[in-house]
Amino acid sequence: MSGGGTGNAGDTGADRGDAATGSAEIPPALPEAGLAPFEALDLRVAVVRAAEPNPGARSPAYRLWLDLGPLGSRQSSARITERYRPEQLVGRRVVVAANLGSRRIAGFRSEVLVLGAADEHGRIALLAAPEDIPPGARVH
Repeated sequence: MSGGGTGNAGDTGADRGDAATGSAEIPPALPEAGLAPFEALDLRVAVVRAAEPNPGARSPAYRLWLDLGPLGSRQSSARITERYRPEQLVGRRVVVAANLGSRRIAGFRSEVLVLGAADEHGRIALLAAPEDIPPGARVH
């Protein structure tokens, strides 16, 4: 998922379980990869400064403007509309993958991947950091 927001590229929805029953299956664990792939990721805390619908996206998404403290501002397109309204996002501390590269989503440059986990209905819940963790802090 290079660059785009939560649930972008390659998301087929196949791991979301059976929509009819409302239950999501938890996929099996992946093979051991060692620490090198994890250590290559630059995971950071960011604060959402603004959020609005991304009207051109194929699947409903929000455009997010994020503050990464000393690392500056970044933006992301995130498919989190089923669980959040834009005004609920502003001020929220989230976790992002900051070094996956950027991509254009419906004409919007998405520079970081906002991380989340799917609930039993396949709706993405954002990973969060406590209020006392500053923007730009590295996630270990």
